[in-house]
Order: sequence, then C-alpha cells, then structure tokens
Amino acid sequence: MIHSNYFIGADIGGTHCSTALVDLQQKKIVSSSFARTAIDASAEAGEIITAWSSCILSAKKNADTGAVCLAMPGPFDYERGISLMQGQHKYEKLYGLNIKELLAHKLQVPATDIFMDNDAACFLHGEVFAGAAARHADETVIGITLGTGLGSAIYKQGAAKNANLWCMPFQEGIAEDYLSSGWFIQRFRELTGIVVPGVKELAQLVTTNEKAKLVFLEFGSHLAQFLLQFIQMEQPAAVCIGGNISKAFALFGNAVRDAIGRQYPHITIEPSLLGEEGVLLGAVGSWFFKQQQKSLKSRYPEF
Repeated sequence: MIHSNYFIGADIGGTHCSTALVDLQQKKIVSSSFARTAIDASAEAGEIITAWSSCILSAKKNADTGAVCLAMPGPFDYERGISLMQGQHKYEKLYGLNIKELLAHKLQVPATDIFMDNDAACFLHGEVFAGAAARHADETVIGITLGTGLGSAIYKQGAAKNANLWCMPFQEGIAEDYLSSGWFIQRFRELTGIVVPGVKELAQLVTTNEKAKLVFLEFGSHLAQFLLQFIQMEQPAAVCIGGNISKAFALFGNAVRDAIGRQYPHITIEPSLLGEEGVLLGAVGSWFFKQQQKSLKSRYPEF
C-alpha cells in the first residue's frame, strides 16, 4: 500500500547530485523542491554520502514522503545497494560499500525505503512515460545517456532495464572511451594542443574554431556506429538520447540521423525532452512499476 503521494527522486551523476519531490498522483516534479549540488566523485566515501544526503534533505524539507528513489550509474548491485564502480575515475572510494545502508543511516530512514536503479534505465523510463518517446510507449525503445560515462537502456512492455553496453568493444577500446566527455577533451587537445574543461565550453567554440566543429562531427560518427549495433540487437521503434552531452545535440545530431536513416529510415532519433526531470520521474516510476510487479506476484504466484 502506498501511504504518500510524494516520493524523492535523485539523479546521481559523475559531477553532481540532483533531487526533487515527485508527486506520484499528478506524475509531476514539484518544481519548488528541486535541489542540485556539485559532487567531488574522487572524495572519500563519507564526504560523498554526506553530500548526497544533504541534497536529498534539501528537496524533502518537511514533506511527508515515501521511498527515496535514486538513479545511479553502474556498474552497481542495485538490489543489494552495493557499488561496483571501479576503474572509471569516479566514486572509486565507494567500491564494495553498501550505499543503501549508508544513506539510510544518514537520512534516518529504513534501508527498505531506499530504492536504486540504473540511471540510464531511469532516464529512458521517464522519457517514455512523459517525454520525447511517449508516443512509443507500446513499442521497444532504446536509450543512451552521454556524460562522464556512457549509459544504455532498453524499454519493453512497460519497463526499462540497463543494457550495460558501456564496455562493449568499440574501435580500439570500448564504447565509453569514444562516447563520453573525456573523449571530447582528449580529442580537441590532440588536434589543437588546447585543453578545455568540458563539452559545454567546447560547444561554445564551434562558431569560431573549425577543429571544435570537427570534433563534434567525429563524435556524431562514433555515436552512429554504436547506435547501429545497438539497433541491430534490439530492433527498436525509436532511439532516445540524453545526458549532459545531449544538450549539444544540434552539433552532432544530423550526422547521427543521416547515418541511421540510411539503414533504418523508420526509426526516430529523439534527444531528451525532459532532461534531469525525466531521470527523477523515471526513478520513482521504476520503483512504482516494481512495486506493482511484486504485488501481482504475491497475489498470483504463477505470474
């Protein structure tokens, strides 16, 4: 039984934490509750847990809430709440720790009130529910998140799950090597000797720097190659692209659409419509879907 209309959605990124109350009845974010804080992903475990907890409590304030639903990057044991992130230059100090228990202690709630799911799956769940892929809710949709890492997900029959393709062999390494913010910084430095802090700053150079423009076109080519393999595996009706890098979709999107359109003209390529709000909605939506599944199984064990 659900005892509250309000739940906390949290998006845990490689450089930030964003949280907000989600009104489950209205299926909307309570915009006045939105909170965001920068995170040092190389910090000690206690510092990271404290920062996440503070951001969550900033959104909660005095509201009566149900579960705290976190969209977490992988690899991660979401059911048990244990971080498996290692060798990814983020959250190394959390490896092997039970994050559910640590957060529950900080937030002073039972560990059973902490729910975690893959961040890419939460993103896709939110976009199918109320965003860019809403018209494909009865079909198969694949989604990716582009940021400090590469997330991938598949939506089928009302639920989204992690596709876990970040480590798929790709060119001379793995997919994440070519489809994350680090690649942009490295590639632009190779071409110009100039170091930019991030993709946002590089995007601002496109109108005056041909090499910056070239980097985005190369990225579009890499992304198209990756998506063509993903599409061949799942045969979706649509592809949804999110994450912070998707904010620069105009700089690489045409290359992606052109390459995919030549082989799969019926598949739509959609950049995220909801942004961070979609991840928060999707985290709570994923919790709600799994509660429904548990309820069905308890009433109908053969289900």
